[in-house]
Amino acid sequence: MDYAAKIKASLLLPRTDFPMRAELPKREPALLAKWREEKVYDRIMAARKDAPQKFVLHDGPPFANGDAHMGHALNMVLKDIVLKYHNMSGHYAPFVPGWDCHGLPIEHKVMKELGAEETDPVKIREKCEATARHFISIQSEQFQRLGVFGDWENPYLTLNPAYEAETLRVFAMLVEKNLVYQGLRPVLWSTGCQTALAEAEIEYKEKVDPAIYVKFPLQFQSLPHEKWLKKGLNEANFKILKEILKGTSLLIWTTTPWTLPANLAVAVAPNLEYAVYDMAGAHLLMTAGLAASVGSRRTPCDGSAPGTASAAIEPKRIAGPWKGSDLIGLTYTHPFLNDGRTRQIFAADFVTADAGTGLVHIAPGHGHDDYQLGQQHGLPVLAPVDDRGCLTAEFLPANADEGVKALVGQYVFKANPKVIEILEKRGLLFAQEEYRHDYPHCWRSKTPIVFRAVKQWFIKMEDADPKKNIRAQALAAIDDKENLKFFPENGRNRIRGAVESRPDWCISRQRTWGIPLPVFYGEGGQPLLSEKTIRKFAGLVEKEGAGIWFSRSADELAAALELPRGLKKGRDTLDVWIDSGTSWAAVVGQRDELKPAPADLYLEGSDQHRGWFQSSLLTSVAATGKAPYRAVLTNGFVVDIEGKKLSKSGTGYQKPVDLMSLVNEHGADVLRLWVASQDYQDDIPFSNDIFARVADTYRSIRNTLRILLGNLADFDPAKDGVTDRLQVDLYYEVRFLLLSVHVKEAYASYNFSQVYHLINRFCAVDLSAQYVDFLKDRLYCGEKTGRERRSAQTTLHRILLGLTKMLAPLIPFTAEETWQFAGQSGSIHTNDLFPARAAARHREDYEKVETKWASLLDLRSRVNEKLETARRDKKIGKSLEAHVEITSRHPELVEGSVQSAILEELFIVSKVIVKPTDGEETITVTRAEDHGMKKCIRCWKYWNHVGTHADHPELCDRCTNVMVNLGNRRIG
Repeated sequence: MDYAAKIKASLLLPRTDFPMRAELPKREPALLAKWREEKVYDRIMAARKDAPQKFVLHDGPPFANGDAHMGHALNMVLKDIVLKYHNMSGHYAPFVPGWDCHGLPIEHKVMKELGAEETDPVKIREKCEATARHFISIQSEQFQRLGVFGDWENPYLTLNPAYEAETLRVFAMLVEKNLVYQGLRPVLWSTGCQTALAEAEIEYKEKVDPAIYVKFPLQFQSLPHEKWLKKGLNEANFKILKEILKGTSLLIWTTTPWTLPANLAVAVAPNLEYAVYDMAGAHLLMTAGLAASVGSRRTPCDGSAPGTASAAIEPKRIAGPWKGSDLIGLTYTHPFLNDGRTRQIFAADFVTADAGTGLVHIAPGHGHDDYQLGQQHGLPVLAPVDDRGCLTAEFLPANADEGVKALVGQYVFKANPKVIEILEKRGLLFAQEEYRHDYPHCWRSKTPIVFRAVKQWFIKMEDADPKKNIRAQALAAIDDKENLKFFPENGRNRIRGAVESRPDWCISRQRTWGIPLPVFYGEGGQPLLSEKTIRKFAGLVEKEGAGIWFSRSADELAAALELPRGLKKGRDTLDVWIDSGTSWAAVVGQRDELKPAPADLYLEGSDQHRGWFQSSLLTSVAATGKAPYRAVLTNGFVVDIEGKKLSKSGTGYQKPVDLMSLVNEHGADVLRLWVASQDYQDDIPFSNDIFARVADTYRSIRNTLRILLGNLADFDPAKDGVTDRLQVDLYYEVRFLLLSVHVKEAYASYNFSQVYHLINRFCAVDLSAQYVDFLKDRLYCGEKTGRERRSAQTTLHRILLGLTKMLAPLIPFTAEETWQFAGQSGSIHTNDLFPARAAARHREDYEKVETKWASLLDLRSRVNEKLETARRDKKIGKSLEAHVEITSRHPELVEGSVQSAILEELFIVSKVIVKPTDGEETITVTRAEDHGMKKCIRCWKYWNHVGTHADHPELCDRCTNVMVNLGNRRIG
C-alpha cells in the first residue's frame, strides 16, 4: 500500500450499511411481518399494563363498504401517532379498532348486486354481512400496512351479537325513560333509497330550482271590523280599505313549487311592517322592506313570454303599513285548490326579511318549522308524497280540474314546471327566476332529499323533567370546559349549534340491514314497545344475533318474549347512528382494557359534530347523564389544490391519489410524515408537489440518521462513552434535550406539525448545518480513541437514540430500522420515548450555556458571510484555506476562555486570532498560506508545524501522531 493509500485508510470516515435509498415499499412489509411475529403490540400492552396512567382513545368506526381511502389514512395515522406517543411515554394506551357494519352504504351496494326483485330479508342480511366482513378484512390489512398498532385480532364490529345486544339495552333505557315515541312529522327522506336519513347521511350539492312569486287571493271578508276601527280608521275609510283589499293577494315566494298542493297556512313576522302595493295593476300584500326587490323581478304574467325580462316595476303603496301581528287571522284562498279548507295567516319568528316577500307559505308535512307552527295551531300534517317521491291524490279535492289532477303520480321535482303552468293559466304567477343554492342530497343514491312527513319513531330531545331533557343535558356537557376539551376549541361551538338546533331524533329506518327496532303492532296498528321486552330480546340477540327478528315468525318471537300471539313485527331498523353512537357502552364499557367510560379522546373528521360525536353524546347523556368522552379532536378533509374533497365518490378523486397506490410507490412512512406535517385541524390540501416536498424532508431526516449511524460505526457506548466531554458537545446535547421538551409538549397538545418542524429544523440546522458539519475534522481525522473524538461520539449516540425515539410515532418503520442498525435490542416501540430528566433541569442546563453559545453561533454566521465574500473574490477556495482575525469586545473571546481551537472547529477554518478592541468589531479573512502556514495532506487544515516530523513531512503534528500510533512509516 503506497503512502497516499495509507493516509486515506487512516481516515475514520463514516461507514454504515443503513441505506440512503429507503426503498420503503420493500422494507416496510418485512418490518410489519416482524412486528406481527414478535407480537409487538401485545408486548407493549403487557409492559404497560400496570402503568400509573391509562389513556383510552376510542376508535370511531369507519363503514365497512370499500377500500380504505385518503381520509381513512389521515384519521388512522393521527390516532396512531397519539397512541404511540402515549405508550412510548410509559402510559397504558390500548387501541381497539372497530367497524360500523350496518346501514345504507352496505345494503345499497348489496341490492345493486341482488336486484330489486330480491326481498327475502334473511338472504339480504346474509349477503350484507359477507360484504361487511370482506371489506373489514381488506381495511384491516390496509390500516396495518400504515404501521398502525392495535388489537387487530379482536376488533369491535357493530354486527357482533354482543354489540347488538348492548345497543338494544341502551335503547331500552331510553324507552324506560319515556323518551321514545312514534309520530307523523317531516323527516329527511331519500327517494333513491326510499328511507329516512339522519342529518349526517346527507351531503350538500348545488341545485338549480325555480323560485316563484305566487299570488294567494286574500278573502277581504275576513278583515276584522272592530280591530281595524281601533287603529283609527273611520267607517268611510274602512269601506275604502275593504274595496282595496277585495282585489288584493298575499304574495309568497317559494323555491319548492311542488309543496304548494300541501299548503295550509301563510306565516308573517309579527314585528315586520307590511303594506299593499300596486304593481302593474296588481294589488299585492308584502313586507315593506322587500317591495322594491320584488318589483325588479321578472314578470311572465304581464303579456311577455315566460322567463323573459321586463322593465322593473315601481311599487306604489296604496294601503298600510301594518305590523305583521295586525294581519294574524286574515284568510286567503289556495291558488289552485278549491277544497273548502279555511287557510289563514299566523305569526312565526322564523320569518325574516332576508329574501322573498316576508310571507312564507306553510306546508306542515314538508318542513320542520312548518310542522312546529302547524302543531301550535292544530293544522293537519298533510304530506301528499309517496316513498318514491311522487305526488299522491291525498291533496285533490273532488272538483279538481284535469290540470291539477295531472300532478298526481309526478316526481316532485318534475312536478315543479307543471305547478308553474297551472299558476300561469290562472294568472296567479307573479314572477319566476332560477335559484342556485346548496341543497341536501342522499349521500348514497345522490338524489335530492325530500322533506316529507312519515310515521316514524323518534327520540325526544326535550322534556319537562330536567333528568330527561337530552338537549339541555348535552348542552351542559358541551359547555363544561373543565371536564370536556375540544381541539380545536371552535369544535365546541360547532357541536353546540348542531345540538341546539336539531329536531327530535328520527331513529327508524326502512331498511333490512341493521339492528331491528323491536316493536310489535296489535290490532289497528297499535305499537307495543316496552323496556322489558327489549331487554329480553337483547338477551336472545346476544346468543343468536339480531337476525332472529327476520328469521323467526312473529308468533315464535312473541312466545320467546312472553307476548301474546297474533302480533305483527315491525319492519324498521334502528338508525345506524344509534349503533355506532352506543359504542361507549358496547365497547368502552365492556372491554377490560378500555373501561370504564368515559374515554379520554374521540378523534374523527370534522363532519362528526353532526354524526358520531353527537350521537354518542346524546345516547350517553340520555342513558347515564354524562358525556362519553373527556376530549374531542377533529381533523379536516383531504382536498385537492382547488379545495375539493378527495373521495371515491367525488369528482376530485383520481387514481394517483389512491391510498394503497401511494403507499406502494412511496412507503407508509412518507405518507405518515405528510400527515404529521399538515395543519390537520383544517382541510388538508393534497397534490403531488406537496407530497414530493414532504418526501424530500423524509430523505433529509433519513440522511441525518444515516450520518449519525455512520459516525458511530466504531463506537460502543459501554466501553467508549466518556463523562468528561467537551463543552461544545455538552451544549448540543442540551440543545437536544431542550428539543425533547418542546417535542413532548407538542405531542401532548396534538400539535404534530410542530413536532415535524421542530425535528426537521434540528436535523437540518443544529445537526447537519452546524454540529456534524464542524465535527468532521474531529471525527474523521482525530485519534480514534482520543477523548475529543469519543466526546463527540458520546453526544452523537445519545442524540441518535433520542431522536429515533422521537420519530417513532411519526415514522415507525424508519425508526425501527434505525434502532436495529444502532445495535439496540428489541423493538423501539417498547421503549420509553423521552429522556428521564425533568424539563426544568433541561432548561437550567440550557440557560447556563445558551448566552455564550448563542453569541458564538452568531459570530459563526458573520464569519461565514466573510468567508463567502472571500470565496467570491477568489481569495480562498475551501474555508480551511482561511486565516481569520477578529477584533472583539467580548470578554470570553478576548480573555481566552474560549480557546482558538474551539473557534477554528466552529468556523471550519485553519486559524483564528482574537484581538481586543474598544472600537468597532471587525472580521478579516486572509489566506492561511500568506501567514506561512502549510496544508496537511491528511486533514487539509493549514498549520505552522506541518513537516516537523521527518517521517511525515506533509502532515501536521496531530495527523503524524495518528499515523505513528497506527504503525505507519513513510515510504522512502
